[in-house]
Amino acid sequence: MAEYSSMIIGHATVDSNTDHLGNNVKIVGGAVVYSSASAYALGHRVAAVTKIADKDKAFRLPCFTIPEEDIFCLPSEKSTDMVNIYHTADKERRTCSCLSKGDPFNASELPDLDCSIYHFAGLVFGDFDGEMMREVAKKGDIAVDVQAMLRHVNDDGSMFFEDWKDKKECLPYVRYLKTDAAEAEIMTGCADRKEAAKHLYSWGAKEIMITHNTEVLIYDGNEFYTCPIRARNLSGRTGRGDTTFAAYINERLNKSIPEALLTATATVSLKMETPGPFKGTRADVEAYIKELYADVN
Repeated sequence: MAEYSSMIIGHATVDSNTDHLGNNVKIVGGAVVYSSASAYALGHRVAAVTKIADKDKAFRLPCFTIPEEDIFCLPSEKSTDMVNIYHTADKERRTCSCLSKGDPFNASELPDLDCSIYHFAGLVFGDFDGEMMREVAKKGDIAVDVQAMLRHVNDDGSMFFEDWKDKKECLPYVRYLKTDAAEAEIMTGCADRKEAAKHLYSWGAKEIMITHNTEVLIYDGNEFYTCPIRARNLSGRTGRGDTTFAAYINERLNKSIPEALLTATATVSLKMETPGPFKGTRADVEAYIKELYADVN
């Protein structure tokens, strides 16, 4: 069997992004695209498992940056399509809607590969369920971005956030958990990111990442680690969390928390300066660290 650092599972979407000035661009995205790109750029071999309707494959599949043989496209009646309207220049406030929703994933569909980490990189509630997580946890470490556990779709495509009802049953199976600051507050009721991380750890997740527009925070139950985001512009803001999380968890396979955190934060800072998935190299990230993170140990 092939050996992969991680298997990244999620829908590849077409995102219609409109900035606060009304400028619109359509781009192939989705957590599986951004996540696989950053991990691959750093030299990790990753498998991307996605679902795309037949009519959409020709446009979406070429937008992955990983080798074609590492993309596993499963059948789906529909593809997932998203609309993002950003209300501020820093792109922290946005309205999202889902025009079309792809079929859910289940454990029996996953390719039989030798993977260290199974990364649940969904977009909306229903992409996965707790039963799938528990089943896949028998094979390797689980990494979960909670977006797909909290973000629900109304019949008209509008979306709303709601707490993950099964969190206390599912989190003990999770090795790596990623939220942003707003999602962490929804799950814990804590606006303070450190306090939120403590709650998430107490419910069973082993290593917590909370992203924010100023920094990335990690908590392992013993210590807090932070690293500042230093992007020089925000033209590539979409995919921030996906880029960070995948870079971090794959680096953690052979690096300490501070080392993995620095590499991941520098990777996303550099990525955010250009729209689309990260297409740089580890050498680019290392040069960026020398230039902008010389003060970070």
